[in-house]
Amino acid sequence: MKVVLIKELEGYGNVGTVINVKDGFARNYLIPRGIALPATEPNLKHVQSILSQKQRKLQKGKEKALALAKKLEGLVLEVKHQVGEKGKLYGSVTSAEIAKALAEKGIEIDRKKVALAKPIRDVGIHTVSIKLHPEVEVQIKVDVQPQG
Repeated sequence: MKVVLIKELEGYGNVGTVINVKDGFARNYLIPRGIALPATEPNLKHVQSILSQKQRKLQKGKEKALALAKKLEGLVLEVKHQVGEKGKLYGSVTSAEIAKALAEKGIEIDRKKVALAKPIRDVGIHTVSIKLHPEVEVQIKVDVQPQG
């Protein structure tokens, strides 16, 4: 039986892929769980329209991310943190602190988009990656200074 996938199925394909599977697997597993639809002409058109909508949505998101990336380019963000002896921080600067500092500058970014390669535990300037979109990533400088 030919079916068109409406959800990704590991080992079989991605959304929109037409696959040939055994009748029982399609009727008893794929179709009832909403993973696939029978590969009829109306169903194929429906899946194609869903894919084109997703593509347009991704493109809009990418355009917004590129605009935000231009705002962030060359930004040096100042973060104050408690410091112990020898310039070591108590704890570390987290992605939540960086997101909060960006919000204070008027740039709203989810903390999950701040990608720290390793925890920031020293005073000084550090480079931090921000993943705004799967295809858009920007680097900012974070200047960690002693508090008080």
